[in-house]
Formats: sequence, C-alpha cells, structure tokens
Amino acid sequence: MKSKRFVIYYLLSCIGVAVASYYPLSMGVRVVSDMIKNGTVMKEDYPKYVIPYTPISVAIIIGVLLMPLFIKLFKRLAFVGGALLSSGVFFALELLLERKVVVSTAETVTVLKDWQMYMCYVPSEGWGETVTTYKTQTAVDILMGDYSPAFKLHFYIISVVLIIAVLNCFYGFGRIIKDGDRKRLGPLALQSVCTAIFLGLCILACFTAFWRDGSIEVSPLSAILMAIFFILLGVTFGVLVGSFLLGKRRACSIGIPSVTASLMTLAMYIGEAVLLNGQVYRLGHGLLFAPIPHISLAPIDLLIILISGGMTALIFALFNKKSTSKEERA
Repeated sequence: MKSKRFVIYYLLSCIGVAVASYYPLSMGVRVVSDMIKNGTVMKEDYPKYVIPYTPISVAIIIGVLLMPLFIKLFKRLAFVGGALLSSGVFFALELLLERKVVVSTAETVTVLKDWQMYMCYVPSEGWGETVTTYKTQTAVDILMGDYSPAFKLHFYIISVVLIIAVLNCFYGFGRIIKDGDRKRLGPLALQSVCTAIFLGLCILACFTAFWRDGSIEVSPLSAILMAIFFILLGVTFGVLVGSFLLGKRRACSIGIPSVTASLMTLAMYIGEAVLLNGQVYRLGHGLLFAPIPHISLAPIDLLIILISGGMTALIFALFNKKSTSKEERA
C-alpha cells in the first residue's frame, strides 16, 4: 500500500513541478530558439529573468524525476544526492546561458552575464537605459566596473536555497509516505509554506525590484519588503537544516538551525555588498539606518540578521517541546 501511495505521490510531484515550470522553461526555449535562428536575442524579445529561473526549474525537475532512484540507492541520504546533483545542473546550465547567449539592442551587443548584472539593480522601467538618467550617488554608479561572477553571489545564494528547499520538501514527504515516519512532518509543512512565500517574493522582486528607484536609499515600502525577504531567506534555510536535527540535544536542534539562518542572511548582505562595491541598500534615515564605522551594515541590518536566527530558534523550541510532550505521553 505504501509503495502504491509513493508511486502516486511521485507521479503527482513530477506533473506538479512540470506545470509550475512551464513559464521558466518556455523562456529558455525562446532564448535558445532565437540564438539558433539569429545568433542573438533582441532586447524586446528577451524574457525577463530567464536566468536564474530556467536553470532552477530544470535542476528541480531533474531532482524530482530521480527521486525514486536516489531513495533506492542512498536511502536516508537521498536528499543529499538529489541536492548535489540538482545544484550542479543549475550551475552548469546557468553558466552556459550566461556565456553563450547574446542580447542585442539597436546600439549595443551584450553577453547575457553583463545584461543580467544590470537587471539586478536597475528598476524595471529603466532596463536598457543609460546610467546618465540617474542621480550621481546611485546603486548604478556604485556598481560601474568590469563584470565579475562575484557580482551575482546573492543571485546564486537565492537560487541554491530555492532548489534545495523545494527538493527537501519533495524528498521529505516522499520518505514519510514510503517509510511511515512522521517525525519531520511539522518542519516539512512549515518548510513548504516558507518556501512558497519566499518564491513568491522572488517573483515579485523580479518584476518590481521591490520598487527601488536606483538610489542606494530605498523607500519605506521597499525597505519593508527587503527586510522580510532577508529574514525569510534565513528562516527558510534554518528550517531546512533544523528539519534533520529534530529530537537531538537542544544545542543542536535549536542552536544550529538558528545560527545557520543568521549566517545565510549575513551571506545575502555580503552578496549585496559585493554587488554594490562595498555598500548595501539603506532602509531609512537616522541612527538605526546609518552604517556602522568600518563595516557596510547598519544597526537595522544586524537586527534583521538576528531576527532571522531568533525566529528559527523559536520555531524549533516549539517543535522540540511538542516532540518531547509526545514522547512523554507515549
């Protein structure tokens, strides 16, 4: 019976991932088709954010398709195998597209990696415009210089977290159905919610850049959305780590997820600082938002890092308390 349920779950998972990936895959097909026919992609035909979402979708589809094989071969380490393979597929396809796809306008011809770099910080209505349309001290001005893959560190962090978080849900629920062990059910359910909301914020950021206007100091709405995004990134990764440590000693089951959540949020700030030549976006006025001497971060940024870890610690304190109560009743 369990085997039959797993087969149904697996088929529904494959169908669901394929349906959800339709738009990212169609973007990739359009780009590859234009490159084959014309040797370039015209700016007006370029689909927004074909990278990283086409490579992310392909990586997740492959990871889900191979789920039964990895579970059979690696047992409890199936997720590790799937995450490593899917991450490798992502980077291989991402770098291939970055280096081979060319975007053209009436005036310029640009390799995709450079084009995508500018899309990281230029607001949507400014794509393809010259930087002279902005004020002097803007994110655009700060970034001016030669391309480096390090500029997209934050891009790669988000992509890998999305891939492994999604796969953790699919593999985790698959193991529950296959083995009947419901110990990780709560964290996996929370992981699914966090991942869905985080993906939604990623999509919103793609099409709005959280309504940033090119200035290093952002509006209150943008600041709130960016803070939620950073916190949720950390919590999503912390819950992923913590789902494997449930029931361990408190230092492990609560401390490790909390620390990893804060470190992931810090890593995003580092990626942003690399992109903006040592600066990070300013979320407001006043002492709370002013950069601390000798570092790029402001007190509010440090608070956001601590909040992501604190929320994760609270989550797993509650999960561990619930788990302990069940064991005592048993």
